[in-house]
Amino acid sequence: MTLRLILTRHAKSNWDNPLDTDHQRPLAPRGMRAAPLIGQWLRARGDLPAEALVSDAARTRQTWALLEAEFPTTVPVHFDPALYLAGPEVMLRVLKTAQAPVVLMLGHNPGIAEFAGQLLRQPVMHPGFASFPTCATLVAEFDVASWAELQLGTGSACGFVVPRELERA
Repeated sequence: MTLRLILTRHAKSNWDNPLDTDHQRPLAPRGMRAAPLIGQWLRARGDLPAEALVSDAARTRQTWALLEAEFPTTVPVHFDPALYLAGPEVMLRVLKTAQAPVVLMLGHNPGIAEFAGQLLRQPVMHPGFASFPTCATLVAEFDVASWAELQLGTGSACGFVVPRELERA
């Protein structure tokens, strides 16, 4: 069986309010434009999640809402505080709890960039892959029967995009 992971970093956040904690920071206008583009890209490719694992920060919640608005159906979502600024070990542990064959995980850097790099057999040959800019999205496949069996270094990239590429299209 093949499982598919959609790994997305939150869209560009707003730093304008000095009273906001990092956890409370909302999306910037650029982020509010970028997230729907990623949702449209996923829909056009047929990469629609059946389950979402999302950090509970304001900017990840907002990114998720904008992504999901582009999908034809509502997706069950779990807002997980463990994913807030999580490193690869935590992200892997959370992903191993997933049940659906296509899962979207939405989080933060630097953990998400590190996790993406550790998941794949070979890195994506894209100038933005190593830094995983805001709203960057990786689609990867794994030949495992369940997420609980997932091992690092076993994935194959099916797609990678950053919003700026979709703005030009």
